[in-house]
Amino acid sequence: MLDTIFSGVFDNGLNSAVDVPKFILCIAVSFIIGVIIALTFRYKNRYTKSFVVTVSILPAVVCVVIMMVNGNIGTGIAVAGAFSLVRFRSIPGTAKEISTIFIAMSAGLITGVGYLGYAVLFTVIICAAILLFSVTGFGRMKESKEKSLKITIPEDLNYIHAFDDIMEKYTSKCETVSVKTTNMGSMFKIQYNIILKNSSEEKEFIDALRTRNGNLEIIISMQEVNVNEL
Repeated sequence: MLDTIFSGVFDNGLNSAVDVPKFILCIAVSFIIGVIIALTFRYKNRYTKSFVVTVSILPAVVCVVIMMVNGNIGTGIAVAGAFSLVRFRSIPGTAKEISTIFIAMSAGLITGVGYLGYAVLFTVIICAAILLFSVTGFGRMKESKEKSLKITIPEDLNYIHAFDDIMEKYTSKCETVSVKTTNMGSMFKIQYNIILKNSSEEKEFIDALRTRNGNLEIIISMQEVNVNEL
């Protein structure tokens, strides 16, 4: 009876149905692998619930697709075409999120073709490597002395050479990044990349700037890094 229920309508002598116990085993292993990958991603990372749930079930979904293809070239081409129509309509992910999705899909592919031992071994090695990189801080950027300086000045102040003497006194590096108008063109906002000669003189540096720019807004911050870049 079960064989009849779980046999395909289009099954013939060339296409054999997947055994139910093997099907359940592959799905279970895939799901466990997905949960392990999701838990590894959560370690020392910011995450959303939807992403963790997606990574947990993704290997099982890919596993089912591969098992249903079952060596049929025509079905494989159809599946590839269907997946090519799927588009992620969320915000771009980070490099770590994209790599986690690929890892989950790879594990699902391995379990889908029946190599459960290799799938587990692959997951253990990859997750161990990720945890090792997280613990050791591999690839972490060193703290940079370079800072971002944003100054607001009135429109009648010549911004090109207005702060040359102050920059020369307090900074070892100063380069203009951008200039834009604000407040209906009555003010300019200038952004610099600077390195202070002495970090303890930061307040003195700001005081010198605000006496020159009419006590308007001055912001000093760390260099911004775009986390969404690969």
